Amino acid sequence: MTSAPHWSAEFAEPDVVVSKRVQIFALNTSASLGAAVARHLGQPLALHEERDFEDGEHKVRPLDVVANAEVYVIQSLNSDEAESANDKLCKLLFFIGALKDAGAQRVTAVTPYLCYARKDRRTQPLDPVTTRYVANLFEAVGTDAVVALDVHNPAAFQNAFRCRAISLTAAPLFVDFAKQLEGETLSVVSPDPGGAKRADVYREALEAALGLPVGKGLAEKHRARGVVSGDLFAGDVANTTALVIDDLMSTGTTLLRTARAAKQAGARRVIALVTHALLKRGADSVLGDPAIDGFVFTDAVAMPHDVVAGGRAKIQILPVAPLLAAAIRRIHEGRSLADLLAP
Repeated sequence: MTSAPHWSAEFAEPDVVVSKRVQIFALNTSASLGAAVARHLGQPLALHEERDFEDGEHKVRPLDVVANAEVYVIQSLNSDEAESANDKLCKLLFFIGALKDAGAQRVTAVTPYLCYARKDRRTQPLDPVTTRYVANLFEAVGTDAVVALDVHNPAAFQNAFRCRAISLTAAPLFVDFAKQLEGETLSVVSPDPGGAKRADVYREALEAALGLPVGKGLAEKHRARGVVSGDLFAGDVANTTALVIDDLMSTGTTLLRTARAAKQAGARRVIALVTHALLKRGADSVLGDPAIDGFVFTDAVAMPHDVVAGGRAKIQILPVAPLLAAAIRRIHEGRSLADLLAP
C-alpha cells in the first residue's frame, strides 16, 4: 500500500528571480493571475501584443526578446464574458508558434484550466476524443510541455500528449483550508464514481495532516445525452462537516445533488471544494441554496462577477499563483514535482 501524499500549501519560496533566461508571459484574459505568478518568481511579466481584427481573427506577438529563452505562457482556457474557449485556445497556440519562430529555446503552456479535457473518451459511437485532438494542436506549434491544474482525468491527459504533460493538483490548498476547521469532525465526499480516487487520496492526505480519522462518502451519478440520474449515496457522513471535492463547477447541479444526499445521510454541514469555478447559467441558484453551507474555489479561472455577487458570503477564494510559481521554478531547475502532482 502506498502512503498518503504529503500535500501542503507550504511550498511558497522567496520571491527571488528565477533566471534571466526565463520569460513569463500571460495573455490578456489571464493577466491578473500571470502577474501574481510573476511576482512570486521575482520578475515582471514579459511584454506582448494582442490584436483582434474585425472579422474575428487574432494576432499575438512577443514584444520582448525570447531568443534562446525558456518561456512560460499562462492562459486559462475557459469561456467567459470576454472570450470563448476557442478564441483563447487559438490565441495561445498562435502565440506559442510565434515564440518558437522567434527563437525561444523551450515553451511551456501553463493552462490552469484546460479546455476540452472532459471529452477524453468515446461514450457514444463515433464520438470524438477531443482531448487528444487538442494535444495534437499544442504539439503541432512546437509546445515543449503543458501544465494543467486538476484536469478531469489525469491519466487521459497524460496519455493524450507526446510532449511533457504535467497535471498539478489544488489539493495542497484544500488541505490547508481544512486545517482551519478545528474541532469539527470531517468527511470527504466524491460527487460521482469518477472522482472517487481524487476524493480518497485527498481524504488520506487530510488524515495524515490532521492526525485524525476522516470519514468518506460517495454519490451515484450517471450522465447520458446530457441527462444526469442516480440517487444512491454510500458512506458514513453522519454528524460530520462533509467536504465535497470536485475539479469543476459548471451549473452546480451535481454538487447540489450530492450536498442534499449528504445532508439526508446526516451531515451537519456541507462545504464544496472546487478547483475551477466556471459558474455557468443556473449556478447562482446553487450558490444560494441552503443545502451547501459554503464554497471554496481557487482563482484558476476568473469568476463571473454577477453570478458570484449573490453567493459572496458563502464563498472563499484560494489563490493558485504560489502553486503555479512553485511548479514553474521546479521545472526550470529540474527539481521534483511529486508533492504537487495529481494522483
